[in-house]
Amino acid sequence: MASGDHRAGAPEELEGKGLRVGIVRARWNTDIVERLVQGARRGLVATGVLHDDIVEVSVPGSFEIPFGARALAASGRVDAVVCVGAVVRGETTHYDIVAGECAAGIQQVQLTTGVPIGFGVLTVENEAQALARSEDEGGHNVGEEAAWVAVEMARLAQTYA
Repeated sequence: MASGDHRAGAPEELEGKGLRVGIVRARWNTDIVERLVQGARRGLVATGVLHDDIVEVSVPGSFEIPFGARALAASGRVDAVVCVGAVVRGETTHYDIVAGECAAGIQQVQLTTGVPIGFGVLTVENEAQALARSEDEGGHNVGEEAAWVAVEMARLAQTYA
């Protein structure tokens, strides 16, 4: 189970006003992903990102998230991207392949494009773990945390790029 004591919160001075941020969401595990998307939106708006400055893209599954992130990053329309999805372990090695390639692909996209990406893709053993990491307002939501990361790293890129 995730412990709230070990999670970093959003820095108090985090300012998203004026940023354009993309959200790439997987359609697989829809109920969990929708909770993550709600968290990502909430996190972005809380930092000052306007609703109209959030661009959302839907892709079939978590394996396709890196391509969606690359399309958004390369478009020049966003300052940062938040990726959300959920890979739940099953009975085959599918989990290992999808989770690993999704993470590696997202990392490659941000390093090659220079557009920061908040990683909000759950890799969990079961649905209970996914629900615990995608709670409503006030609870643990990895999508919300990924939004904060995207805003913080976009400001870092603006400062030092």
